[in-house]
Amino acid sequence: MIPATPSIRHLARVLGLSHTTVSEALRDTPRVNAETRRRVCVAAQAAGYRKNPLASVLMSEMRRSRAGVLLGVIAIVDLDGPESRPPSQAYYHRELSKGAIDRAAELGFRAEVFIVGHGGMTTRRLDTILQSRGIHAVFFLPVSDNPDVTPLDWTRYAGVYTDCVIEHPALHSICPNHFRAMLMALRQLRALGYKRPGLVLQRHHDERLLHLWEAAHWAYQTHIGTPRVKIPVHLPGDIGQKGFTKWFKKHNPDVVLCHRAEVMGWMREAGARIPRTHGYCCLNTMMNPDVPCAGLDLQPRLLGARGIELLIAQLHRNEYGIPVQPSTTTIPARWIDGPTLRAMGRPVP
Repeated sequence: MIPATPSIRHLARVLGLSHTTVSEALRDTPRVNAETRRRVCVAAQAAGYRKNPLASVLMSEMRRSRAGVLLGVIAIVDLDGPESRPPSQAYYHRELSKGAIDRAAELGFRAEVFIVGHGGMTTRRLDTILQSRGIHAVFFLPVSDNPDVTPLDWTRYAGVYTDCVIEHPALHSICPNHFRAMLMALRQLRALGYKRPGLVLQRHHDERLLHLWEAAHWAYQTHIGTPRVKIPVHLPGDIGQKGFTKWFKKHNPDVVLCHRAEVMGWMREAGARIPRTHGYCCLNTMMNPDVPCAGLDLQPRLLGARGIELLIAQLHRNEYGIPVQPSTTTIPARWIDGPTLRAMGRPVP
């Protein structure tokens, strides 16, 4: 007799399988072969079985509460490798990884870093290692170019990328809210009395972030900033002193927004006295941790923690493979006061 609400144990008895096998088959885990998964799913549908998501959450919480119980391993994958990364980016990546590792531990998982490319292993070798160790969650650090991780067998993995866009394959991603952060910085600068903000970006960086910094700067100058004051973005292939100085002297911005702290030296050589006559706003203070600057904290630790939460949520929902509709989660930046800008209320020179 079929019960009104068939259970996993009932299905296991009917099919002659263990209840663990039936449970994993219904979660579509690759640990059960494809034919058995199909057989279980057909029987469950015929019997009218319905999964109780609250029961899954309860069991996960019970497992998490047992001291010393490891629920799984998460791979933090570095596709560039620390050796190829400029020092200005290394600190940001370390903070991002730290946030991910700490949050994974709080949720009962251990996160391990795997280096791929640039002296590390190949993506195919990574796939072999992950499969042999039963790792099904992959957390990708940002890379300088368009990443390609299609060689991984994506039927086995849940993945999250920690930057704007990944297309090969298209995965869920989490990144700072660059557009909102730029508008926040420009409004803060306006409150401090700056009227001619000038933005300096490396062209490749701007393109990789879908022109979000540049778009927000343009929108601010068009709709919010001082009328008739529109300073063009300095957007070279590589930021150098000669090109910067020419742009700085021609357009005379009273505050410069940039990632690179060395531009402050170039501003001073061009006659600026920071913060008396001109200001400097760093677009990512984590890239210059040893140089006190006002600017934006993109919160890489929070980014890493939230990214791990998204990844573990996929595991709880048994969502493996390339998502049909990838989504992007954004994290707001924090404003950081610093000595490179005039203080609130200080007279404008």
